[in-house]
Amino acid sequence: MNYEESINKLFALHQFGIKLGLDNIKKLLSHIGNPEQKLKTFHVAGSNGKGSTASFIASILTEAEYKIGLYTSPHFVKFNERIRINGCQIPDSFVVKFMNENIDYIENESPTFFELTTALAFLYFAEECVDYAVIETGLGGRLDATNVLNSMASVFTSISFEHTNILGNDLISIAKEKAAIIKNNQKVFIGKLPDNAKKIIVAEGKKNNCEIYDLSYYLEANDDNEKLIFKNKTIPLDNIPLQGEYQKYNAALALLTVISTIPNIGSATAKRGLRNVIQNTGIQGRYEVYNKNPKIIFDAAHNFEGIEAFLSAFGKEKAKFDKTILIYGAMSDKNVTEIVKMFPKFFDEIFATEIEYERSLSIKKLITVGKENGVKILPLKYPATYITSFIHQKSNSGKALVVLGSIYVLGKIKSEL
Repeated sequence: MNYEESINKLFALHQFGIKLGLDNIKKLLSHIGNPEQKLKTFHVAGSNGKGSTASFIASILTEAEYKIGLYTSPHFVKFNERIRINGCQIPDSFVVKFMNENIDYIENESPTFFELTTALAFLYFAEECVDYAVIETGLGGRLDATNVLNSMASVFTSISFEHTNILGNDLISIAKEKAAIIKNNQKVFIGKLPDNAKKIIVAEGKKNNCEIYDLSYYLEANDDNEKLIFKNKTIPLDNIPLQGEYQKYNAALALLTVISTIPNIGSATAKRGLRNVIQNTGIQGRYEVYNKNPKIIFDAAHNFEGIEAFLSAFGKEKAKFDKTILIYGAMSDKNVTEIVKMFPKFFDEIFATEIEYERSLSIKKLITVGKENGVKILPLKYPATYITSFIHQKSNSGKALVVLGSIYVLGKIKSEL
């Protein structure tokens, strides 16, 4: 198989859906030599912010001149974005080699897309002898394919309602699922969590003889002047290129994780890591300014809490614009009713879009939800064409266009652009 054939084969594994449990991934990893056992890892879980936090961790370690693997999901445009070393995507040739060498196993055992991608990432990082690997969970924690790791640290960014059909219908159940990534005698880092969820994480950490670090004890905030204070280090959280107050929490959590786990990293290095996170990791879609005037922002907030946080940040600059326009697309497993209700306060015009993907929520459904809640939503079949035209019309100077929602939708739009 060549690269295109390899990727097509890999994506065809989506037909096997999500298989919760670790037996399949353990069998697959054993087949390829258990590369995960050779890795020193940071394991990042959470409902929102885990991709950003993982990227901040990787960036700080990169600035400290370590060789760093970063595994996140999903990708925007190209599959290889999921697996990086010091910001560089996994080569096509490695993907092709892996698929060709394991095609018989794939045909006979039918691993899922995420299981095979996780195994690919672990093997690549092991063969490239990375110093550390930063691994983002896929779904939940306990039965996620990444939970075969014996990590140095478990990092919990946030816990909110998500995938309730799988993880449970209340925050305590969801927290228990995520807390299951905690291993014996490691460090546990806790971000901005609801109190009842935090208690679950703390209890699991204590049960496993872990050192527990609660970000709230180390973060000082006065009039938008946040700084992390840890032992003899005080690090201001300024010059962070990912906009939004919530990104300062992600950056602070990453900082606390790194300097607590690897004490020889200095404040100057840590600050460079925060400042250079985009160059060091290739992170996209986090309040990403795609065009300055007219302003176009891409943000991959995908659930209520994430979109609420984005809108809070956007609301601080909304008054600067003559008109604000939204393009929104979601997956069908999201409860969009409460999300749609928030939009009229921030946008003068709202468009719904969709992609050709079995999980994509249809334009028709989004318009219906809008009508049921008194929100006017217009259909937009070709968002990339609309965005291109929007940029080039001089009359749009001073306006803002936000492209918001599922990373799958944003990725499709960006690839067409």
